[in-house]
Amino acid sequence: MSPAKKSPLSGKIQTVLGPIEPDQLGITQTHEHLLIDMNCYFEAPDAASERAWITADVTIENLSGAYRRWNYMPNAVQLFDEKVAIQEVLEFKYAGGNSLMDTTNIGLARDPLALTRISRATGLNVIMGASHYVPASYPADMDKRSEQAITDQIIRDLTVGVVDTGVRSGFIGEVGNFWPTNPTTLKVLRASAHAAIETGAAILIHPGYDPASPPHIMETLTKAGADPKRIIMGHLDIFEYDSKWIKDLAQTGCYMEWDTFGLEDTTVTGGNLTSARIASDVQRMEILEYVISEGFGNKIVIAHDVCTKMQYTRYGGKSYGHILTNIVPRMRKRGFTEKQINAILVDNPKTVLAFK
Repeated sequence: MSPAKKSPLSGKIQTVLGPIEPDQLGITQTHEHLLIDMNCYFEAPDAASERAWITADVTIENLSGAYRRWNYMPNAVQLFDEKVAIQEVLEFKYAGGNSLMDTTNIGLARDPLALTRISRATGLNVIMGASHYVPASYPADMDKRSEQAITDQIIRDLTVGVVDTGVRSGFIGEVGNFWPTNPTTLKVLRASAHAAIETGAAILIHPGYDPASPPHIMETLTKAGADPKRIIMGHLDIFEYDSKWIKDLAQTGCYMEWDTFGLEDTTVTGGNLTSARIASDVQRMEILEYVISEGFGNKIVIAHDVCTKMQYTRYGGKSYGHILTNIVPRMRKRGFTEKQINAILVDNPKTVLAFK
């Protein structure tokens, strides 16, 4: 790879409606989905009685069952309705929110033009992702694609726009991984690193559901030339609390993301979540307190990862406004200072999202 060169967007943040100054970003949630299709995880159940869920719609009455069956209930993981998305995300806006990173990328039905419409309708800054999601969502020819071809596609999304929409991505992610990794996944990671070097964009990672995954991903990316200070390691909620592990990860220089606030339902199983840890919001806040106490408060970002209908307020979920409405007041009661809260919600996102 050629040496890193300064991006024309250096110092700017690229939204779906164009570049903005970092100070225009405001309160930001760094891992959300406005529209998405997660049927890459679909697995038909063996039992006949369970197959009725394949064609069922999410309702208030069947929420518990839907959480247990999300991986074979397409309606649960298909957020297709722009008007509903607008109504749900306005709760975040009304609570004082300004911006969000939409981490829907290739393999999850990314919809650039719809994101521009939602941004205009709500007045929220929406920053769209690039690169590929998990292996289950890869195009059929992914194993045969060259690393350079993948790199070129990511760069084009960031500098020209997605397909022929003219709408540009503002970061690389969420780059998805299973565990263990495979040669194609490693190829996508390296391509994402190369694209970050060429464009100055940040990288956001969806790690595999194993504590060995984040360190391995960090090593892969940095060996490919990525700046660790330009990497956001997502989904840290899924790992058992281990202060040494967290401190070791923090010392790599990456940003650390606790991004499933509001998701506390222990009935969530199915697919690769069956053995995943389901943290509580109290546990999430306790971990943030520890990270801050160790001097890494400038590396924390948070979100909800809204990606299912069960998370919508209309189905009894907490949706996009939960952090500002419920968590921030509790943080204050726990002793978080305004400076610490502002770092998490404003300063850290604007620092990592600004192109270098």
